[in-house]
Amino acid sequence: MKTIKKYTIITVIFAMTVACRKDKENIDTEKPTIAIDTENAFPKQCSTIKRGTSFTFSSTLSDNVALGSYSINIHHNFDHHSHSTEIGECIIEAIKKPVKPFVLVKTVNIPAQPQRYNAELQIDVPADIDPGNYHFMIQVTDLTGWSSQKGISIRILE
Repeated sequence: MKTIKKYTIITVIFAMTVACRKDKENIDTEKPTIAIDTENAFPKQCSTIKRGTSFTFSSTLSDNVALGSYSINIHHNFDHHSHSTEIGECIIEAIKKPVKPFVLVKTVNIPAQPQRYNAELQIDVPADIDPGNYHFMIQVTDLTGWSSQKGISIRILE
């Protein structure tokens, strides 16, 4: 009987030790980054693009663990609203009402979940859209859900 009690106590102590021990998990607490200041990055703050042409969005995205996706949002800034994250004033045209503004929302999954990814996406700008001030928003999301945004002011010319 003493042997059973002895093994029971040892088992209970062992179980409590294992249950209370916390394994250190590597929890991702860092947001991914968007590099738009490199030589090959496009567009940059105050870039101009002609309507009826195509251009290639280019940026280096990175994360400390793994990237998941990125998205692009292009919309007019004819009312002078702001969510630019970049320093520097661009040429601002007069406030106007949109007739046929360019709008693009595109999400791209990043294959193989790398820590660094050179994003490139061809964007066609229709010839019949309103020229003027636009915002070019970039958002990158890592696999755990952290995200970062960059807001760039651009102009679409006739």
